[in-house]
Amino acid sequence: MTIVAAADGSALGNPGPAGWAWYVDDDTWAAGGWPHGTNNQGELMAVVDLLESTAHLDEDLRILCDSQYVINAVTKWMPGWKRKGWRKADGSPVLNRELLERLDRATQGRRYTFEWVKGHAGHDLNEAADVRARGVATAYQNGDPIPIGPGWPGVVRAEANGEVIEAEPTAAEQKAVAEPAPTSVELDLFGLDSLVEESDTEVVERLERELLEPGVRADASRVAALLHPDFEEIGRSGRLWGHDAMVQALASEQPSSVDFELLGSERLSPETILLTARTTDARGSALRSSLWLRVNGRWRLRFHQGTPEAE
Repeated sequence: MTIVAAADGSALGNPGPAGWAWYVDDDTWAAGGWPHGTNNQGELMAVVDLLESTAHLDEDLRILCDSQYVINAVTKWMPGWKRKGWRKADGSPVLNRELLERLDRATQGRRYTFEWVKGHAGHDLNEAADVRARGVATAYQNGDPIPIGPGWPGVVRAEANGEVIEAEPTAAEQKAVAEPAPTSVELDLFGLDSLVEESDTEVVERLERELLEPGVRADASRVAALLHPDFEEIGRSGRLWGHDAMVQALASEQPSSVDFELLGSERLSPETILLTARTTDARGSALRSSLWLRVNGRWRLRFHQGTPEAE
């Protein structure tokens, strides 16, 4: 079976309030965005989220995309950018590196094809994705709730009003979690890199780092997907934060860069990993403890505590 989905991005003013969306049908779609972003960022994020949302499925994926930038980035340019340390032929840094690195990781080991479709030309799936991406951009522009959509069946998502809904996994998804398919190691299309399966600890460390990336923290739908429905945090000030309050707070803050130093990791159970780290930002350095749980085959942050370090 092949999953057919359209992915699209939208930015009002470009740059400006921005949205992204992927669409399979009226019951299976997702959207998100940022208060300020570009059309290319939206186009990239739509494909990234589609790949990540279907990562647990062993099915081919056909991505309908009206962005030549995204298609060329994956099929032509990315191997050269990686060899040059994410720099272009003239030595200048590649734009949207964070999203491109996530896209690179998300495509590894996947069976997928891109199909270019002309935008705004009456293609049903493309139009549906476009409407939803523009809907998010418009919601950010007007200060309205963000319509993030139901997502993929069985994947936890947070609605814009803060209510968390967890759909029941399908029989196929339950079987996939109980009997995960073996991961095959192949060369990519360009024969450049061997695919290395990440350990659970490496996955959790990567997700912890993603939560600190400005582009991720500004995307309420991505943050909601990384947090456990019962998430709690004791912040630097001692305040207790819940899932909804944290998603809303991060979406409204002005994200800034954070330096991350992993101090240690401990596997408390097959489904539980504790990370300890040091972060440094404009406010100073802090020690952080993060408890990650695996839910329906995906790791989510259940508890976090940050403690400022003494000067």
